[in-house]
Amino acid sequence: MHAIRLHAFGPAENLVYEETAAPVPAAGQVRVTVAAAGVHLLDTAIREGMQGPLPELPALPTIPGREIAGTVDEVGEGVDPDLLGKRVVAHLGFAPGGYAEQAVTEASRLHVLPDDMDFAEAVALIGTGRTTMGILRFTELTPDSVAVIPAAAGGIGTLLTQYAKHRGATVIGLAGGPDKTARVRANGADLAVDYKNPAWPDEVRTYLKERLDGRTATVVFDGVGGEAGLAAVDLLGPGGVHVVFGWSGEGLHGGEALTFDEEELAARGITQVNVLGPAMTAKVGGDNPVRTLELAALTEAAAGHFTPAVQRYPLAEAAAAHRALETRGTMGKVVLIP
Repeated sequence: MHAIRLHAFGPAENLVYEETAAPVPAAGQVRVTVAAAGVHLLDTAIREGMQGPLPELPALPTIPGREIAGTVDEVGEGVDPDLLGKRVVAHLGFAPGGYAEQAVTEASRLHVLPDDMDFAEAVALIGTGRTTMGILRFTELTPDSVAVIPAAAGGIGTLLTQYAKHRGATVIGLAGGPDKTARVRANGADLAVDYKNPAWPDEVRTYLKERLDGRTATVVFDGVGGEAGLAAVDLLGPGGVHVVFGWSGEGLHGGEALTFDEEELAARGITQVNVLGPAMTAKVGGDNPVRTLELAALTEAAAGHFTPAVQRYPLAEAAAAHRALETRGTMGKVVLIP
């Protein structure tokens, strides 16, 4: 089979498209003929040799990638043979192996897909979608909500916008550049603004005054931090909620979580909640909170409430996909197609 292999940590060019032996499923595992493989920002960090949240870096050479969708073509000992031929999606957890024509994973990780679900969209749902469903556990959206979503053209931003509109909320989406703001507008946002325009906060305040009778934002879904995140928080009125799930933005506060001390939160009259990691796990609860969120995302998609934004690259162009992701040159979930 063909796969992308990493022989040395470093730049994107170290991702090599080459032939290698097909994996064999062990007991309790299945092998999947991969139709789509997800690319995550964490993949780029691992490629560089940064451990991040992993228990340890993978041994080299390795096949990156932890999100796959495709068709089961072989089952290991103890696995229900009825899974053969099923359309499935799975998050591989900490195990690599997704950037390939075939990959193995535990049968317990599989979700069987409906016949009409696109494989690439399923990959987006199993990672980006589950995170979105976890974020949404921390605030209730209603027709009275006014949600500000920085990075609204991204994978999570797209799904947050769709879900907020499904709940009847007013959505103000921020994105960088005319192409991305057009995507946000087409995705259903009531107002799409370009955060590269220094006057964008005034544009939002004018909208709030003229179209919403002077109401203020009730929630900011902040995955960027930075100056855009800070300006978005300034739009919150008393009782507003700052939901933090990332800090990828640029500027003074970019690259770190945008946090406020208790005194500033009290002065603003808002609350702040950081939702990633143990906080999300505890919020969801149950024996397998990750799987609970995966199933919830797939259910929302099946009901027509989620349509993930996907940007496809051929498997052989994984290096280009990594470079585009690192330089903010993508919209939505990046997916490799073998």
